[in-house]
This record gives sequence, C-alpha cells and structure tokens, in this order.
Amino acid sequence: MSDNISNISLTKLTFYPYINEDGFIDENLEGKIGVYAIFNEHKILEYVGYSRNLLLSLKQHLIRQPEKCYWFKNYFIERPSRSVLEEIKQNWLEENGTIPLGNGDEETKWIQPIDAKLLMTETDKKDYEFNDELGKIKLLKKVARRLEEKIKADLKNRNIQFDIRFNPKLKEEGLLDLK
Repeated sequence: MSDNISNISLTKLTFYPYINEDGFIDENLEGKIGVYAIFNEHKILEYVGYSRNLLLSLKQHLIRQPEKCYWFKNYFIERPSRSVLEEIKQNWLEENGTIPLGNGDEETKWIQPIDAKLLMTETDKKDYEFNDELGKIKLLKKVARRLEEKIKADLKNRNIQFDIRFNPKLKEEGLLDLK
C-alpha cells in the first residue's frame, strides 16, 4: 500500500474553490476521510491536514483562517488509517519543498480554537482583573461574542451562506470553535 501512497502527487490533484458559487463548502465532503491541502487566493499552499470528516475540518479552518482559505485539494481514503493519512500528508509537505506556516510557526492558529482573549482591549483587561469568577466569565463571553460577530461579518463578505454556530460553553473561556 505504501507504494501507491507515494504516487499521490499534490501538484497533480485538482484545485477546488473553497466556497462554491452558492456560498457553501461542498456538502459531498461530509463524513469523507482524507488528506487535504488549503491554498490562499494566489494558490499558495497554507496548510496540509487530514480528517475523518473533511467538510467539518474545512469549515473549522475557514472560521479560524478566513483570509487564507480560497482553494483546496484533497485525496480520499476508504478506511481511517492514521499512518496512511500521515504518510500522504508528509509526502505532500516534502513535495511542496517548504513547510507552509500553517504546518509550522502558525499551526495553532489552524488547529486550536480561536482565543478571543488575545483581542481584549485595555479596558477589558482591567475589568477582567478586578472581577470575580462570574464577572470574568461574563466578560470573556462578551469578548468572544464581539469576535464572533466580526468573524461572521467577514464571512458574509465572502458570501458564506451556511449557518455558523459556535460552542457556547467555550465562549465562557474566551474561546471560539464550531459546535
């Protein structure tokens, strides 16, 4: 099986638009297992990953890094195998010649929930410092909601038509991630 994997060239795969003309990510990716590469609007590689549900992963990346998600390429496998997925991913990274920032220094921005606390204003920080536990939770939710509105507005400008729902429990920690 390894021999076949090394023949899966990233450069030979088709570019697909991240968002189709109707404002959606391809619904046929729901529940598909595979490796994917995400490119910016100039078709420069930004991130390579793998998933058991390509649609969900592509949505998460779009929410976390909207300015870098314009094109993608993917390769499906039938049965989940972390070693096969990892090998294809590594082959694609080697084929690229350089490690994209999304798989290097900026990897947390691609794979971790968005930390709204990093965007707290000086006033927010002072309020947080002098609040009790409940007040801190309320403030973090307020900061997370403010960032959520900005993200939704940015995505609306990209003609996103699918519903974006963030996990309400994570907002209490000042984090945003899809539900």
